[in-house]
Amino acid sequence: MENEQVLTERTWLGAFVALVAALAVGSLVATERVYDRFIWRYFWGPIYSDANNARCAVLTGDGIDLLGSTAACQTATGVVAETGYTTVSTFGYMAVLVFMLGGVYLLLDRLDVGGDKRLFLSLVPFMLFGGAVRVVEDATDAAVAAGTDPVISYPLNVLFISPVIYVTVFLITLAALLASLWLESRELVRNRYRALAGFGLGVLALTLGYLFFVAFTREYVSVYPQILLVDVGLASVLAYLLYVGADRYEPEINAGTGIVGLGILWAHAIDGVANVVAADWLPELGHPIDAYGAKHVANRAIIDVTQTIQPASLSAAIGTSWPFLFVKLAVALGIVWLFDERIFDESPRYAVLLLVAAAAVGLGPGTRDILRVTFAI
Repeated sequence: MENEQVLTERTWLGAFVALVAALAVGSLVATERVYDRFIWRYFWGPIYSDANNARCAVLTGDGIDLLGSTAACQTATGVVAETGYTTVSTFGYMAVLVFMLGGVYLLLDRLDVGGDKRLFLSLVPFMLFGGAVRVVEDATDAAVAAGTDPVISYPLNVLFISPVIYVTVFLITLAALLASLWLESRELVRNRYRALAGFGLGVLALTLGYLFFVAFTREYVSVYPQILLVDVGLASVLAYLLYVGADRYEPEINAGTGIVGLGILWAHAIDGVANVVAADWLPELGHPIDAYGAKHVANRAIIDVTQTIQPASLSAAIGTSWPFLFVKLAVALGIVWLFDERIFDESPRYAVLLLVAAAAVGLGPGTRDILRVTFAI
């Protein structure tokens, strides 16, 4: 079994090195096709544009132009990379996520952790931290817009921009996990999972403390606590009602995940409610910004379809982003239903890892959206 595990680890590592080498060689040999029109346009360019607070970054023969308007981006000459996600980048990141999950699984197997559902609960603070630290970079953009030197600027701020931020949070989480295992082995703590959660709460508290400090000491950031209360309150109520309803009428849905299922529902409810509030409810909640635009491909597509088929009077009354919330809740419920007791019996570590990933892709962006709107940045 040890030899098989080593072989699997080497196979994964070999595939990783081969992929990176293929992209590197392709960028040198076929620069225009591989780097300019693939890596730059869909992956690095949007990150670079976002890090420099631009609408798009244009790769030209003379260098890189940063443009601040959609109209300028549409008429630009060169390879245009717009801030945000595209269909290509979305599927690309999904493929990378699946591949990296395999590597994380092998790492957890090597460390002999991850088969306990308590790992999921101990990682929730890190998911919240990921969304919160992303808002730190949003605050630097607000500082630039206000004519103030930001605390974090390019290239350091790239570490806090999607999707690079997922790597940053992963490395911080891994360091906390290794520290928790070490503390437990030295009998300095009784429970590795409580220690891990403690580290997560610590970095989350530091991040939120910084954001509130900026809000109370700088004019370019404000606080609208009603946004936070509405978002978290409504998401919590929806997740709880859905969890209790499933437990009462279809108990087999929650049989495998237990309380972790509630965490999955809550994570995606946070994301769904945050999008609805940011897109449609801000004026009614006394927020100075009318609406925040949707960056995610799926959310934009749902809004476009709703605008097409929903009567204009109804759109004016309830908005056009509400279907996204129901899609998120339905997907989350489907995830909870899929993870039955058999999956946990056959491969508990892999099941917990997938649930962590499923929650993170909802709770991370959702937390970022909530805090960004709460601080009006």
